[in-house]
Amino acid sequence: MSNFRFLSVLTVAPLVGALVVAFLPRRRPELAKQVAFVWSLLVLVLSVVMWVSFKAGGDRFQFRESYTWIPNWGVSFTFAADGIALVMLMLIAVLVPLVILASWHDAESSKRSIPVYFALLLILESTMIGVFAAADVFLFYVFFEVMLVPMYFLIGSYGGHQRQYAAVKFFLYSLVGGLFMLAAVIGLWVVGGKTFDWQALSQVDISTGTERWLFLGFFLAFAIKAPFFPFHTWLPDAGGAAPAGAAALLVGVLDKVGTFGILRYCLPLFPEASKWFAPWALALGVIGIIYAALLAVGQNDLKRLVSYTSIAHFGFIGVGIFAFTTQAGTGAVLYMLNHGLATGLLFLVVGMLVSRRGSALISDFGGAGKLVPVLAGVLFFAGLASLALPGTAPFISEFLVLIGTFTVNKPVAVIATLGIILAAAYVLWMVQRTTQGTLNPALTEVDGMRRDLNLREKVVIAPLIALIVLLGFYPKPVTDVINPAVQATMDDIGKTDPAPSVGTVQEAAK
Repeated sequence: MSNFRFLSVLTVAPLVGALVVAFLPRRRPELAKQVAFVWSLLVLVLSVVMWVSFKAGGDRFQFRESYTWIPNWGVSFTFAADGIALVMLMLIAVLVPLVILASWHDAESSKRSIPVYFALLLILESTMIGVFAAADVFLFYVFFEVMLVPMYFLIGSYGGHQRQYAAVKFFLYSLVGGLFMLAAVIGLWVVGGKTFDWQALSQVDISTGTERWLFLGFFLAFAIKAPFFPFHTWLPDAGGAAPAGAAALLVGVLDKVGTFGILRYCLPLFPEASKWFAPWALALGVIGIIYAALLAVGQNDLKRLVSYTSIAHFGFIGVGIFAFTTQAGTGAVLYMLNHGLATGLLFLVVGMLVSRRGSALISDFGGAGKLVPVLAGVLFFAGLASLALPGTAPFISEFLVLIGTFTVNKPVAVIATLGIILAAAYVLWMVQRTTQGTLNPALTEVDGMRRDLNLREKVVIAPLIALIVLLGFYPKPVTDVINPAVQATMDDIGKTDPAPSVGTVQEAAK
């Protein structure tokens, strides 16, 4: 299977599935759901085969394939995956079938086409795969922009309160970031010998001033997409208005394009500028951790609260990237995966709770665990995973980020650690106000609150819980894939891990 064209097939397959689903009769919505779900499972199976075929100790970029697109511009359909991209592709393949299953009834109240809703989810999967698989800068930019379209319609057409405002704000923020990137992409093409091939551009020697401007163009686009403070204000609106499944993909995968872009494009292509801007990026990461955590504590809307927690988590990822150590870098990439699993689970569970109550306001709950004890227990577990409780996958990644950062920048690591305390506050307070304490009498009058998790919902959450626990105790299969790619990225920018002190060596010898 080493010669199989995994990446192009994975990119095109969901798009073909979307066309099939979109043209199914509107009067047969169940068939559209079933076809979309089965199609996403086929993508998952193919992704698992690709994961098994990947050689962790082999070439940095594998499954490379290239097809001429616009020869006069040096543009081609070039795909390749390193360990970082592979992990994100697997995250997409795992989340999309679960999101489709969790969204089984999400589109019914919108009075819009149900087949189109599930077709949009498959189109979104295609663009997400493409953006992580692209090894041509122009192709990456195209997927980066096209990815906005299905999410815009998912939010604007199928979302909740203020969906149009949230969709337009999401689109405009991302579009502005894309314009910065477009200017930088054109500049890179000019100074890079009129090619968009990543490998060729990584060998180009760029003057210091030009490199800093190009870095800034890419970084602003990725900082908005992630989002990092102060470019974050679109996320709570979009996450709060989007259907729960779309919100899980928005926060679980789409936002990772920003941090992935920094690792794939900013650091290797602009190494000196990356080091020059690093103190500013670390400052933004630390501010984001504390600021977003404080805002999360004061939220009364469950979906907006989860969105703010994600902004804080992206602060940790940013710190891990710009600490420039292999430990912190591996932690940052692992955080991207674990955050997608944990926050994806949290968003889906919150969506289940909100759909039963008919409200996302925390004040409309209270003691819900007495009526839906299993759902309340899963919410508690998802919250503990989100605050990185030992034994869950996010703990490993957060620990690596903080340890790797502490070796080179103690003040940043210490301040970032305060975010862990604040995370415990907003998560435990959310759980206490929502499912614990005295039962809100109004809940007994809501029919939905008398239904605990059904079989379909259990099938959705069980794989995520299993992965979070498994990777919390045994992350080696993933770190073995990530480590070589992170080490290669550190080599690109000329960074090596600090040597242990004499005392540390002596203690290790003992």
